[in-house]
Amino acid sequence: MAVVGSYFPGRGTLIEQTFLKGQAHGEAAGLAEGVLRILEHRGIAVRSETRRRISECTYRDTLRHWLDRAFTVSQADELLDELFAVEESDR
Repeated sequence: MAVVGSYFPGRGTLIEQTFLKGQAHGEAAGLAEGVLRILEHRGIAVRSETRRRISECTYRDTLRHWLDRAFTVSQADELLDELFAVEESDR
């Protein structure tokens, strides 16, 4: 039986880059779904624009922050408002 060598992972191959990109996208999608499910479970209405912004976000750190905050906000828009306040203070 022949053993096929693989340079994946850790070699910077196109296959590895594609895999890691897909993995990051999947993680972001899961975090976004988690944020929305928590808000739904808490009975907090989410406007379609807010739902879209959360679902399309690809920044995992931002999504993790929103996931933590989803337990305490009283309105879904507070998640986005807080982010804008942080971004404004960085300028």
